[in-house]
Amino acid sequence: MKRHNALIPLSHDHHHGLLLSQLLKKDAPKYKGLPDSTQGKIDYLDSAYKTELIPHFKNEEEILFPFVRGKDANLDALIDEVLEQHIRIEQLYAQVKTSGDKILAMNDFALLLDQHIRLEEREVLPLIQELFDDQLEELNGKIVAVKSDDACET
Repeated sequence: MKRHNALIPLSHDHHHGLLLSQLLKKDAPKYKGLPDSTQGKIDYLDSAYKTELIPHFKNEEEILFPFVRGKDANLDALIDEVLEQHIRIEQLYAQVKTSGDKILAMNDFALLLDQHIRLEEREVLPLIQELFDDQLEELNGKIVAVKSDDACET
């Protein structure tokens, strides 16, 4: 199913999130233009968390989810799961900063972020599109990708 225009910015953000996840995984290969030292990865995560993940979560929590919530029990359950993951991602981000084993903490963060994005891309967004396709035009322009595609170095 082709993604609705109103939801495309979220999918763009998810692409960047998956790249972040891959970078932070234990034994990740080197990626051109991205840090490969532990501290470099922590600094990159810190920047991405503040400038990409927080605004992305805000788009979902303040724009998309209120628009679709309360109209389908299955979707509401998925949204609850996503919101719980947002909290857990925030906790794991804090652990990266305080953990004695930064590599393990980054790996845990990366694994949850990957799982989270795949839940949204494979279940949440398709169900929203299926249930609300004719109403999503109302969201056009309200959700904006937090990072432009040309800013991504892969």
